[in-house]
Order: sequence, then structure tokens, then C-alpha cells
Amino acid sequence: MLYLWIKALHIVSMVCWFAALFYLPRLFVYHAQSEDSVSRDRFIVMERKLYRGIMGPSMIATLVFGGWLLYLNPGWMQQGWMHAKLTLVVLLIGYHHMCGAQLKRFARGENKRGHKFYRWFNEVPVLFLLLIVILVVVKPF
Repeated sequence: MLYLWIKALHIVSMVCWFAALFYLPRLFVYHAQSEDSVSRDRFIVMERKLYRGIMGPSMIATLVFGGWLLYLNPGWMQQGWMHAKLTLVVLLIGYHHMCGAQLKRFARGENKRGHKFYRWFNEVPVLFLLLIVILVVVKPF
């Protein structure tokens, strides 16, 4: 029964993490388009609260519960799909931190990119989600 609770919490925290990973770059799109200081200041606050209050804790919870599941199922580490999934998770953590670095650039007023860049940047987590779910459900190798 504990296993199912851990699995459920892993899934919920992963959903929260991805929701934030989808939303923060969308805020960057709007932030890059903003032209007045009131809007820019509002986006800085929204981005910081999303990153620190939801995105970071959700990532940590996802990693903790995922690690716990791996601890309970050490045989998964012998399977190729898990190696591929963990590689994608490491890359996703890198994307998470890229978002944090970009957030800091916006806060310092040093953003050099336009809204079109962030529209494409916003699609990256969709690819991660698609690949990770396929690996976990289909287990192709």
C-alpha cells in the first residue's frame, strides 16, 4: 500500500512540476512583449513566485518520490527504458535551471531575447513529457 502512495505522490508532484515548466516560459513570452514598467514588475513577481513556490518544490518532490520508487524497485536500474528516462530527467533539470537563469536576467533587466524565442522555448517540456511518458508506459527497451 505504501508503494501506491509513493507512486501517486510522484505522479502528482510530476504533474505540478510540468505545469510550472509549461507556464513559466509562457510568462517569459508575455514579459518579453511587455512595454511598461508596471507590467514588467508584475511579471518579475509572478515568475519568481512560480519558480520558487511551485516549480522548485515540485521538482524536489518529484525527485524524492521517484528516487524512493527506484529504491523499492532496484531491478528497474537494469532496464534500458529507465536509463533513458533518467537521462531525460537530468536534461529536464537542466531546462529547469535554464528557466531560473532566464528569470534572473529578466529581473535584472538584461533579457536579450524576443517573444518568438520564448514561444519555441515553451515547447521544450512538451517533448520531455511525451518521451518520458512513452518510456514509462511502453518500456520500449
